[in-house]
Amino acid sequence: MTEQLAMFLSTSPLGLLLLAVLVFGDAFFVILPGEVAVTAFGALAVSTGSPPLIVVILIAGAAAFAGDACCYAVGRRVGLTRWRWMQRPRMQRAFAIARSRLDRSTGAVVFTARFIPFARLAVNLTAGATRTGAGRYLALAAVAALGWASYQAVIGAVVATLIPGGSIAAVLVSIAVALILGFTIDAFVARRSPRAPLARGD
Repeated sequence: MTEQLAMFLSTSPLGLLLLAVLVFGDAFFVILPGEVAVTAFGALAVSTGSPPLIVVILIAGAAAFAGDACCYAVGRRVGLTRWRWMQRPRMQRAFAIARSRLDRSTGAVVFTARFIPFARLAVNLTAGATRTGAGRYLALAAVAALGWASYQAVIGAVVATLIPGGSIAAVLVSIAVALILGFTIDAFVARRSPRAPLARGD
């Protein structure tokens, strides 16, 4: 049954639609497994031969960019205090940190935040609210989204190449590897910036 589900997801357009929805939603709801979904489909691309890896990367990259762009637009329209969750002390600290870093190095912040869910949310909202130039910001966000999608999908593809045992084994191991790498990145960022809780939620 699980192998049949894997084959269905890898061959049906609904599988790619699910991937796009999860990645897009991950821009706003950090509990959604956007990274995991891209890694899993990267593994399926190699273990089942479908969908092509480049298709996984392009769809995930486009969905990630669309989510980030919408998040930027929300920040530009409503600011950083409209809703109660925005007014929490930790969120306000995250917004303040994002603002100061965007002022210093927009490109580096956009690329780094794309790999850290909570930071991604804070940076995109702050960029919109502070009227960071839309053209340059969205161009950077597009490149970062494509790089992020490539990274996540290639992890799955590499694991599927190395791990025998069928598509399910490849997907499960690739997800575990992606989660470990994600936690490692979070821990590294938190350790380098102990007073900057951008990598952690409230």
